[in-house]
Amino acid sequence: MNRTPLAGNSKMNYTIKKTNEEWKRQLTPDQYHIAREGGTEAAFTGKHCNNKNTGIYHCICCDAALFRSEEKYDSGCGWPSYWAPCDDEALLETQDHSHGITRVEVRCARCEAHLGHVFEDGPAPTGQRYCINSAILTFKPST
Repeated sequence: MNRTPLAGNSKMNYTIKKTNEEWKRQLTPDQYHIAREGGTEAAFTGKHCNNKNTGIYHCICCDAALFRSEEKYDSGCGWPSYWAPCDDEALLETQDHSHGITRVEVRCARCEAHLGHVFEDGPAPTGQRYCINSAILTFKPST
């Protein structure tokens, strides 16, 4: 595993690089398919879709903090939705041209795991809807 410092980011102080075989040993087949191959889970099946508890959602691959429960809302889309990440440097955004449409893909900045997509139809104050796969998240409740 390589660790490369990320300039100016106190929460994401290193990147994580692993081989496909290392990721396969760490993740379930579904988690691997979503995180490393850009897959998705079926709508309304994820364990975090209806979670109303207070806490922070972390990346299943590297444990980076990604979203706070305070920014989570019910968008009705079938996946956990957030109007902002917990940190400006927590996510990477890239153009996704799969399925004959253009979308903005969201990845974890620390390990580059595919998380989902962001759309511009969310609530105030950002107008963003980060539509994220539950299988890629762990939830740590506030104490």
